[in-house]
Amino acid sequence: MKTWNAFRFKRSQIHPKTSAEVPGQRVRGSWAGTWLGIITALTAAAASIWLLSVYIDAVHVDPVNKARVDSLKERAALDAEVQKVLQPELDRQHEALVKRRKAYDRGGILLLVSVAVFLAWFKWLRAAPAPAKELSKQPSDAAKRAAESISPAPIQVVGPPAEIDLRPVQGILDAEGRELDSIIPILQAIQAHFRYLPEPALRKVCAETRITPAQIAGVATFYNQFRMTPVGKHIIRVCEGTACHVSGAVEVRNELRRCLEMANGSDTDKSGLFTIEHVACIGSCSLAPVITIDEKIYGRLSALSAGSTIKDFVAHRARKTNGSSRRRQHLIQPSAPLPGTLLDGVEIRIGLGSCGIASGAQEVKAALEEAVDSLGGGALIKAVGCSGLCHREPLVEVIQNGRRALYGNVDRDFADKVVRRHVKPRGVVRKLRHSIRDVRARLVDDRAWEPVVQREIDAAPFVGKQVRIVLENCGQIDPLSLEDYCRHQGMEALEKCVNRLSPEEVIEAVRASGLRGRGGAGFPTGVKWDFTRRAADSPKYIICNGDEGDPGAFMDRAVLEADPFRVIEGLVIAAYAIGSSEGFIYVRREYPIATRHLREAIRKAEVQGFLGKSIAGSQFSFKLQIREGAGAFVCGEETALIASIEGKRGMPRPRPPYPAQSGLWGKPTLINNVETLACVPWIIRRGPETFAALGTEKSKGTKVFSLVGKINRGGLIEVPMGITIREIVEDIGGGIRGGRQFKGILAGGPSGGCIPARLADTRIDYEELTATGSIMGSGGLVVLDDRDCAVEIARYFLNFTQNESCGKCTFCRIGTKRMLEILERICNGSGKVTDLQELEELAGHVKRGSLCGLGQTAPNPVLTTLRYFREEYEVHVRERRCPAGRCKALIHYRVIESCTGCTLCAQVCPVQAITSRPYERHEVIDERCTRCGMCVTACPENAIVIV
Repeated sequence: MKTWNAFRFKRSQIHPKTSAEVPGQRVRGSWAGTWLGIITALTAAAASIWLLSVYIDAVHVDPVNKARVDSLKERAALDAEVQKVLQPELDRQHEALVKRRKAYDRGGILLLVSVAVFLAWFKWLRAAPAPAKELSKQPSDAAKRAAESISPAPIQVVGPPAEIDLRPVQGILDAEGRELDSIIPILQAIQAHFRYLPEPALRKVCAETRITPAQIAGVATFYNQFRMTPVGKHIIRVCEGTACHVSGAVEVRNELRRCLEMANGSDTDKSGLFTIEHVACIGSCSLAPVITIDEKIYGRLSALSAGSTIKDFVAHRARKTNGSSRRRQHLIQPSAPLPGTLLDGVEIRIGLGSCGIASGAQEVKAALEEAVDSLGGGALIKAVGCSGLCHREPLVEVIQNGRRALYGNVDRDFADKVVRRHVKPRGVVRKLRHSIRDVRARLVDDRAWEPVVQREIDAAPFVGKQVRIVLENCGQIDPLSLEDYCRHQGMEALEKCVNRLSPEEVIEAVRASGLRGRGGAGFPTGVKWDFTRRAADSPKYIICNGDEGDPGAFMDRAVLEADPFRVIEGLVIAAYAIGSSEGFIYVRREYPIATRHLREAIRKAEVQGFLGKSIAGSQFSFKLQIREGAGAFVCGEETALIASIEGKRGMPRPRPPYPAQSGLWGKPTLINNVETLACVPWIIRRGPETFAALGTEKSKGTKVFSLVGKINRGGLIEVPMGITIREIVEDIGGGIRGGRQFKGILAGGPSGGCIPARLADTRIDYEELTATGSIMGSGGLVVLDDRDCAVEIARYFLNFTQNESCGKCTFCRIGTKRMLEILERICNGSGKVTDLQELEELAGHVKRGSLCGLGQTAPNPVLTTLRYFREEYEVHVRERRCPAGRCKALIHYRVIESCTGCTLCAQVCPVQAITSRPYERHEVIDERCTRCGMCVTACPENAIVIV
């Protein structure tokens, strides 16, 4: 039986220790390196000739023998003497057949062995073409780069280096500034250079600026992004968002730690090469569970596949050092358009949002460009943002002569088929070459027979009930092309406002549309703008809140990546309406692509006169900056966000005064989120009455949601207000994955609640969702099935809220801690009947005694699960059992009769808790079992059940 050690990669595969282990070096000057390949090649050739001669002989002799036997059989029926000849003839032919089969077996084995030895010699043993004497002195440059890229040598000692070069700190201060509001950008730049915050560098900052050590220490220890001690060369970030959590993120994290042999209490492996960090949400929820290693994203993981991601990353790094990745990068970002582009009427769009890249879209784009180039051009390859169908990434859409064809789950091999279906080869030579290649592919690869239409998808069921306002350009335009944005009516609303409408008219249009803030609270946007404009003090500031901290939500990330000019246009219109000349976009640090797109979009808008002085030829001027968050969920609250921009700890303050009266640096400040601002250009272009015609009486327009969890068609959706939860789950989402039972939906993130399936006819409306005990929130919808435990979900949210609490309010800081302790006790099987009443009492105290909205809504997940799933709590407490099979302390794994004894479960078990008996029913040793679920995932017969 194979053991787990056979499936775990050796550390030498990750940490090459000597130059001899670097790919590309070979044994030189030995007998094997010189003659082994020649001998095996001659042997393979001889075996091939032998087999061919036997085959040719059979082809010519068999028909003659068969005809002879048939003739003898006809004559034997009438002549007894012939019967005496027939039997020896049959025996002779049988012996010849046996000999031929033995020849096939022996010749085939000899051929396979000789070919295998030849390939091994060719890859590892053959002498290099360069002179042996020269190469023996030192390894090749490629080998050096490969060794340097993955060797742990630079981090042999965990601790601060003996001496730190502080010269880069001076450049950082010159670039970022020396005032208190620059403290977070300064610390981010220092950490980007040193990979942590060295104490000498921080002391130099204090010496060169007016920032005090207390201020630096307060900020550096408050935000999760900052590290005070050295880390590994590569950072593995494990997403612990809601969608990832219900999909097995905990098991993925534990398996990564096992593979890297991390000691308890340590987040860095022994070599100092890898460090594991926990992230509240990466924003690729449709691919849950998700991790990132440096900037590379891996999605749809499980405990079984977690270890292979590290090996894949090491291989990726090795390829990058020898130039293959540089060649691929050149293909991904060509310096000039491919020939034949728009004149031929073929445009091929490839989604390069975070979800698409995590699914391999960059490799697909490179394959598309290679295929078009091999055909002599004839199509334009266009990178676009997320179109919303994240469950079918990578997505490729082809527009040809006004007709659209959409393909899902496209890989490198399939990309070539898509191109050749829509683009014809140019020239006789190319046509002949591709015809020959088709024939050859069909002979050697079964996948070549897969029809291209098999992966063509119909988006109608997914988009049929959607109304796209915010997302109208997503997946349609190049995010970094201002010209493309303007071709889709971009900047028309801005030009209309600054040249033809007064600020009061703009505010009145927004008020008449009925637009309410999409960040969660739902305050009327027009009223908020008017309130800020009427504030007497100046200057006025405007902030776009892109700190999308709710786990399970990625709406803002998708919009900022796919349509950054739309958000900028809405923000500048809002600034014009309130009389602001300076603004900020505050973006999560976990959204690097969105940040890069915003910076480039701002630069291009400034060049074209849509930002800066005299915008669109008017008298209005506006300056826009980007501030990156540092990893604090509480900064989604507007007063905490303001404190963060000011360079302080992100702690909410009492209101009033509201930010519209006294916000950033004590001045009137308007804060809207990404979706709210993205609605504004559409309202100005189409008219407020068109927007108000959508939705319900009190909730107008549309709402963008991230639909994730146990759903068949997950992704980004935009629906009119008033649609029901049932329509979203069943019609748009396609129902529950795997045919399971719909249990409920988590709306509003940690501040929301769990709405049960029996309330699925509840409409998407601010007031109706609040009546259920949940809230609209920013727009995260996580679908649950009958295998999700309501108690464990409440524990997860309380753990998140307690970790992210700023600690300012006693009830939030201590109250959530006490609630979490009770929930952990219940999940561990030691709960008491009185715990349920105590939970409700504590929840009430936290709601009433917390200062900010985040603390006031923190108990919502507990209260709604107690309200709608109380019987599940009682089973945990009274029967010490988890009906959903999720609480590890209350479940056991059992092997049932359908087990075929294939031993797969025993092979993957990391703690050898399954006795392996081939072709017999297995058994789980309960004392050893860690309930990691790897055996359940691996079993092909579903023979392991949870009891």
